[in-house]
Amino acid sequence: MDVDEYCERLAPGLWGEPLNAVSNAAFLIASGLLVARLVRRGERRPVAWALPVTLGVVGLCSLAFHTVADTVTGALDSLSILVFILVAVVILARWGFGVRAGRAWLAAPAFVVAAVAVDVALAAVAGAGATLGGYLPALLGLLGFAVALRSPTLGVATAVFAVSLTARTLDAPLCDTWPAGTHFLWHCLNAVVLALVALVTDRLVAPSGSRPPVTVDAP
Repeated sequence: MDVDEYCERLAPGLWGEPLNAVSNAAFLIASGLLVARLVRRGERRPVAWALPVTLGVVGLCSLAFHTVADTVTGALDSLSILVFILVAVVILARWGFGVRAGRAWLAAPAFVVAAVAVDVALAAVAGAGATLGGYLPALLGLLGFAVALRSPTLGVATAVFAVSLTARTLDAPLCDTWPAGTHFLWHCLNAVVLALVALVTDRLVAPSGSRPPVTVDAP
């Protein structure tokens, strides 16, 4: 993997991307706060722990990628994000729309198929090098869930993700004028996005006595 894939990295080495590496603390902090919430509640069900734990894994995999920066850590970084997305899609389908457990898992491959279709269409329109290709399906999917579930929290997550994706996209174009790059903002903002998604799913799957009284994501 090229050592200069991101603006900040100009040479090999564990600290070739200090901001990109340290900013992964945002994922770990968000994960820790969500886990602490579950501990206080005495939560034992795996479904409730899935996204908070995966959020921490995303931070660790991204940290590995932005320090070691090789093909393996790059694959782990991408895989961890994909796992988070697919788990979230299944949970939202199951508890947000009331899809039966035996069928809810089909939401994961359905999302993958839809994502590939969007990527192919984007590549055809904007060229194979389109920088939004990998994440535009996630943005559209998040917007779709926000609207379908009438969730203000997911709406906020969608808006933050749009800004986050913009920061990621501008990393290379702004490299000459901003040598530190903007990828670290992608980490910080994405930690907020994933935490909000995890918070919504937690409210959906929480025991009835712990759920908010009006909407699934009311304060």
